[in-house]
Amino acid sequence: MTVTSPRESAPEDALLKLGTFLRRGEASPDLRQLFLEGGREGDTFYRDRWSHDKVVRSTHGVNCTGSCSWKVYVKDGIITWETQQTDYPSVGPDSPEYEPRGCPRGAAFSWYTYSPTRVRYPYVRAALLNLYREAKARLSDPVEAWADVVEDPERARRYKAARGKGGLVRATWDEVEEMMAAAHVYTTQQYGPDRLAGFTPIPAMSQVSYGAGSRFYSLMGGHMLSFYDWYADLPVASPQVFGDQTDVPESADWFNAGYLIMWGSNIPVTRTPDAHFMTEARYRGQKVVGISPDYADNTKFADEWLAVHPGTDGALAMAMGHVILTEFHVRDRTPRFLDYMKRYTDAPFLVSLEARDDAYVPGKFLTAADFAGDAEHAALADGESPAFRTVLLDGDGTPVVPNGTLGDRFGEAGAGRWNLDLGGTDPVLTLADLPGGEAVAVDLPRFDLPPTEASGEVGAHAGGAGVIRRGVPVRRVAGRLVTTVYDLLLAQYGVARPGLPGTWPTGYEDATSPGTPAWQEELTNVPAAAAIRVGREFADNAVRSGGRSMIVMGAGVNHYFHADAIYRAMLALTTMTGCQGVNGGGWAHYVGQEKVRPITGFQQYAFALDWQRPPRQMTATSFWYLATDQWRYDGMPANTLASPLAKGAFAGRTTADTLVEAVRRGWTPSFPTFNRNPLLITQEAAQAGKEVADHVVDELKAGTLRYAVEDPDAPENFPRVLTVWRSNLLGSSAKGDEYFLKHLLGTEAAVRAVENPPGRRPRDMVWREEAPEGKLDLLTTIDFRMTSTTLFSDIVLPAATWYEKYDLNTTDMHPFIHAFTPAINPPWQTRSDFTIFQGLAARVAALSAGHLGVHRDVVAVPLAHDTPDELTTPHGSVAAMDELPMTPGVTMPKLVVIERDYPNLAAKFNAMGPLTDTLGMMTKGVKFDPAEEVQALGEKNGRAASGIAAGRPLLDKDTKACEMILALSGTTNGRLATQGFEHLEKRTGTTLADLARDHAGTRITFADTQSRPQPVVTSPEWSGSEHGGRRYSAFVVNVERLKPWHTLTGRQHFFLDHDWMSEIGENLPVFRPPLDMHRLFGDAVPGATGAAAAAGAGVG
Repeated sequence: MTVTSPRESAPEDALLKLGTFLRRGEASPDLRQLFLEGGREGDTFYRDRWSHDKVVRSTHGVNCTGSCSWKVYVKDGIITWETQQTDYPSVGPDSPEYEPRGCPRGAAFSWYTYSPTRVRYPYVRAALLNLYREAKARLSDPVEAWADVVEDPERARRYKAARGKGGLVRATWDEVEEMMAAAHVYTTQQYGPDRLAGFTPIPAMSQVSYGAGSRFYSLMGGHMLSFYDWYADLPVASPQVFGDQTDVPESADWFNAGYLIMWGSNIPVTRTPDAHFMTEARYRGQKVVGISPDYADNTKFADEWLAVHPGTDGALAMAMGHVILTEFHVRDRTPRFLDYMKRYTDAPFLVSLEARDDAYVPGKFLTAADFAGDAEHAALADGESPAFRTVLLDGDGTPVVPNGTLGDRFGEAGAGRWNLDLGGTDPVLTLADLPGGEAVAVDLPRFDLPPTEASGEVGAHAGGAGVIRRGVPVRRVAGRLVTTVYDLLLAQYGVARPGLPGTWPTGYEDATSPGTPAWQEELTNVPAAAAIRVGREFADNAVRSGGRSMIVMGAGVNHYFHADAIYRAMLALTTMTGCQGVNGGGWAHYVGQEKVRPITGFQQYAFALDWQRPPRQMTATSFWYLATDQWRYDGMPANTLASPLAKGAFAGRTTADTLVEAVRRGWTPSFPTFNRNPLLITQEAAQAGKEVADHVVDELKAGTLRYAVEDPDAPENFPRVLTVWRSNLLGSSAKGDEYFLKHLLGTEAAVRAVENPPGRRPRDMVWREEAPEGKLDLLTTIDFRMTSTTLFSDIVLPAATWYEKYDLNTTDMHPFIHAFTPAINPPWQTRSDFTIFQGLAARVAALSAGHLGVHRDVVAVPLAHDTPDELTTPHGSVAAMDELPMTPGVTMPKLVVIERDYPNLAAKFNAMGPLTDTLGMMTKGVKFDPAEEVQALGEKNGRAASGIAAGRPLLDKDTKACEMILALSGTTNGRLATQGFEHLEKRTGTTLADLARDHAGTRITFADTQSRPQPVVTSPEWSGSEHGGRRYSAFVVNVERLKPWHTLTGRQHFFLDHDWMSEIGENLPVFRPPLDMHRLFGDAVPGATGAAAAAGAGVG
């Protein structure tokens, strides 16, 4: 028996002592444990398990994608255990059910509630707390006290150096709220609100917990950091191919597949609640193939295992594509595959060829604008946005601009035309099918060759780049030599056809030619026969089943360098076999719980779009790259990855230089934005009698104002305040942890890298010889357990666990909405995330008096997808910066002025603003008018009695925030889903609203989610359909209802014609090998150990 020391007397001890008399057994001296030993007496524990006081439905807010509903058992106010719920709506008679969902990790979660790692009280690092208390005692004003501490270099260095070295002491909620509020107010006043940052991942797993913090930072004018890209979970190939980010099938749709490849996705371990759909589908004849370097848990479920070398998956995918194109497209022209390529991909669209030496290279998509002045077809150039109307040839060779291109998406002329209805047009897939054509040689890049000293590549280029020459059929259209994407694709994959010039494989066994099964065998170690067999079976099943071949892909591939190139080669397999948009077919990417199904309502709440638009949202990868000074050590030139056919756009530049250019052009967000306080910039404009945008442009031209990204080590450009919640940033995702510790936090670190020498430094950034240490003034972490991040934080706040708060949870793995419901109230001094940020908002509002009032804030907004901003870069052509005028919203970020009312921050946090019903809501280009829902929310939630929010619906409780999210989303409100489809019908001219009209009266409330899992409604917020009880699969609406993809052609893309994609040689799917870390950076040779490794690392 473990004996602990007696507790200090406390009022609650009386109750605990009473319990020792009412229950049999021996209590420990501290009254925390009860012991029953031996035989029948010990069995009492197991019998008492079922004499619980109540059972509460809840779930787990963890990024596992499970989203499982659980019964939480409570006895005497203590959570005792949990079991799985079993009341999920039925999938139907021909499929396994979702229930019971769960895993051993979830079944043990209640341990955390009472574990030794639980954060039970607010803590502050003593080195900071003592300095703050001394300054406040001297100055009285908390804001002045904070400034006094952080602006004194010696005192600031002292508390920052103490980070990670212990010394956390208990403090009161009152004091920590005051310190945090003072830091936020002072930073906003002195440096600007865009120096405030919030980081928390995966909103889907607990939407109000995420949204409360992001709402606070959005109202402040701070920025929320992304996570999906930072974790390397974001599949970059998704927007490249589909024009949208990550929409995938639910796991029950795996059961519908006839052929399933698990490619870099270990389903039984990472998708435990869903793995049964895969195992059970094998009983109905599904073949399962596992592709991974290791013998993972999922391998034993596979009928066949392809043990591919790490990072070479792209070569295997290219070889499988070679087999499919050879056997099912050229040798036997499978009607379904060819028809799919014509209707739903960019394959038939024309691409101009550019002369280079004695051959040609792929150029740009031919567009209607290219026909201006063409005697025969000049009419094609008339109308709106001709540069965004791509062209194909009809069966008789006539150029046609089909419906559904980007040129139809915006503007009056495209209304009713943005659809995939080809009418009477029969697109020409290959120009070889037209009579009287000719053929030319095209040069295409390859990256699979060994580097040579003679080529100057060793130590300079990422790999052995070369050129392979193959031929394509061509015609002259609008005065340009053109071919189709399909013809280029066949050339890229090395699929020979009679009469074409160039170097072609002699057969599958030709290992010298890129694309063949034998070629990939030398790279991947997968036998050529296996690549042939699996590729052939995948396509053959798609023919016989109507597209029910599926690839489940995940972190094993997506976390690798060149993952976008690998994924594009994998996605090409599903597209060239007509599997996307088919139940049981297509891609199935699962890396993180990314899907916020009630996305529209969530965005309105989380980013305070009801009060102000747009919010500041920052890409975390570039933020950390600059804030942690990793750019100072990254000496790899940008053209290290360039194509041998590149034009030299990246020559003499670093990765950081390309980031600077992207920021200047408005392609990516950048916060902090300018080297001056944005609140001050608006004041300067007013004093000068100018519009803010004009003032900013003039200052940038004069050089008196600069982008912060150009000088991230200047003190005025530091991020100053960072709050982390629902995340272990430093322990789980801080790539380059040592740089975080040294440059961001200013504490001891083990940085071994050497800063770049002069010849390898960025040309467009200021290099300060002394790198700053300790940029961040305040790091706060909110968590329910001690983690690596809390150990380095200045303030640690105790959070409620998932069994102690109200919230919402959704996933891409199933179509249900789950609720969190408190099984107990937050114990000790813990609080929910919602309550913490609500209290902080109130404290900031109170401290704003005398420091912050009502201000105008200029926000630099990047050019946005799904808006007319997409029309600002015709032909993907990137002109030199000095050749372009500075035009906000065209050649640079948009400049939007927003009013910040800091004294009313809490009032805005706690009530719904007017913009949601006056301006409406927009998701992925679909508009919603929720006036009816806002009125109903006011009646349900109550209305603010006075002040700036008088008469507006209240959001002063987490349950009311849940109601707002559910009421304002099409997936949970059938009226809005129907309305959204009706709005979309006006643009597409096709029938869509019937997908939701049967559920127009459906309205999922928070109480509904607490009663049982609630299935969602088909909505234009997503690309799939649950209509009629079918299983959700991405892009079903695109295929079956002819809604275009959100791309240039309106179809899935094989070809990308942006200048930068051409520069790196990735216009088409291509194999990019893993980085040679030994040659590029001097790392040890793979497989070498001991003295050999040390000797090898010296070469490079």
